[in-house]
Amino acid sequence: MTTRAAVIGCGDISALHRDAIEGMPDAELVAVCDTDADRLDEASTRLGVPGFAGHEELFAVAKPDVVHVCTPHSQHSAAVIAALDLGINVIVEKPVARDPEQAAAVVAAAARSAAKIAVCFQNRYNTPVRAAKELLDSGHLGPVTGASGTVIWHRTPDYYAAAPWRGTWEHGGGGLLMNQAIHTLDLLQWLVGAVASVEGSASTRVLPIEVEDTAEMTLHHENGARSVFYATLAHSANEHVTIDIVTERAHLSIRENLTVRWNDGTVETVDEELTATGERSYWGVSHERLITDFYSRLDEPHAFWITPAEAARTVEIISEVYASSYPERMTQTTSASKRSITA
Repeated sequence: MTTRAAVIGCGDISALHRDAIEGMPDAELVAVCDTDADRLDEASTRLGVPGFAGHEELFAVAKPDVVHVCTPHSQHSAAVIAALDLGINVIVEKPVARDPEQAAAVVAAAARSAAKIAVCFQNRYNTPVRAAKELLDSGHLGPVTGASGTVIWHRTPDYYAAAPWRGTWEHGGGGLLMNQAIHTLDLLQWLVGAVASVEGSASTRVLPIEVEDTAEMTLHHENGARSVFYATLAHSANEHVTIDIVTERAHLSIRENLTVRWNDGTVETVDEELTATGERSYWGVSHERLITDFYSRLDEPHAFWITPAEAARTVEIISEVYASSYPERMTQTTSASKRSITA
């Protein structure tokens, strides 16, 4: 039986979703949707499928089994909630929603729906990351004592001019943290443990945008470990994302691969099976893995493992940093920069 798929949002990231759909023998792209008429017409013509200006009409006419939401962040929650309420399965790009309030609405919709939903934290499917997770969960490394993460990348004014929503609070919900570094924050939570509280700051250093291009934070995990994190788009190149995790018995270092340096001097490495190339290589190779896995689990009775509730916690962490850095933008402010993360 063929699974009918539709893509909402025809921007850059949607190409990875369409490629994954095309690569599955039992899936078929049946429709695309975009509010930009020219982009919609181009995608519809090139792909040979109907195009729709709104998701409501797409759902009613095309009747997809799975919808891929690849829109600007401010449009995530409306499309996702509408799909879930109709029983349509959803894959949504990160973040799950623009802000904690919209994220909570998505979590509630997922709880009342029989449909499945996945949030695209595809870096959890990277081979070195999965190997690190298995080692940490095995207990062989002993407890985690601390961790660090960095995202040191490059963006230009032209990047924001090409898609102006990216540089705004209204449509992006934030900048670097919401659009790029959120993946590494998610991995720190997943690998080290749930975050109890965060201290941090965000600011705009070099780019002509109203949201942040640089941020730092300290994450206090529920298990007692502490992570430090730094991210910027002000560098002149895209460096490898880094995650280092210190445990009782070893030091794990994730770059392109995983290096495990045991306290007894033994060194082990796990390489990525596939290496992305080209201008968008920083996207990695794991979108297809996540999407294929999601489709393979559609008939399972339980929820997909990367849930909206889990993804909402990362949005909450970022929101806490915004609250201390831009208190005038928040509906609820605090005089202290250290605040608790709610589950």
